[in-house]
Amino acid sequence: MKRILNVYKPLMETPLQVIKKLRKIFPEYEAVKIGYAGRLDPLAHGVLLLMIGEATKERGQYLNLSKEYEFEAVFGMSTDTYDVLGIIRGANYELRTTNCLSSGEFENSIQKFIKNKIGKHAQPYPPFSSKAVSGKPLYMWAKENKLSDIEIPTKEIEIYSFDLLSMGEVFVEDLQDKILKSVKGVDGDFRQKEILEKWEVFLNSHKGDSFKTAKFKIACSSGTYVRNLVNELGRVIGGGAVTLEILRTRVGGFSLEDSLRI
Repeated sequence: MKRILNVYKPLMETPLQVIKKLRKIFPEYEAVKIGYAGRLDPLAHGVLLLMIGEATKERGQYLNLSKEYEFEAVFGMSTDTYDVLGIIRGANYELRTTNCLSSGEFENSIQKFIKNKIGKHAQPYPPFSSKAVSGKPLYMWAKENKLSDIEIPTKEIEIYSFDLLSMGEVFVEDLQDKILKSVKGVDGDFRQKEILEKWEVFLNSHKGDSFKTAKFKIACSSGTYVRNLVNELGRVIGGGAVTLEILRTRVGGFSLEDSLRI
């Protein structure tokens, strides 16, 4: 058996959970080897390519396909994972910079950042990623507070197009609901108790506040970390930024519209 299957990976599910569901729905795949190309973060959903049977031997050629994403960022905060599943960087983190910008200033800053990112450049791997350094994934170095002991590697990426789709705002109460649902939705032990405690202190100190948001669309080479771009944008504008959600809409010639939902 040899087949490439384009499936939709839901939010908060892992590729292995998707494969498990596939085996239950299609008994003919129960004893067949299945692999996947292109890892997706828990907060990411969308196109996932599965290699079935003999196709697993060709996994390498699918790993390097270009990608397209739509994603949303919230400004005025920062975490160690660059998304809302991380530990907020200090309960008293100063957030005023972004909120003091007018809509025009905010958009101009974003557009300038986007323009500078088109093309090829070296992108450092996020500290919380599976990239191995000295035989250990970066996220382990980060969890052990030993990132200062190593040099974080970079990867040359290329951004083909990068567009600002919309700007908006989110109130603390709505953001809190989103964060709680996201953190509690991830399986396994990844510091949930500490993460939720830090967020609770932070959000309670900003009751009634709102934060700027923006939605983007990007086409890029394989290995591009969207949450890295969001973190960098937050630093450039000032006040920080984190990723709320990522939707992968295309991998090479495989589109979201054609993906199988199981």
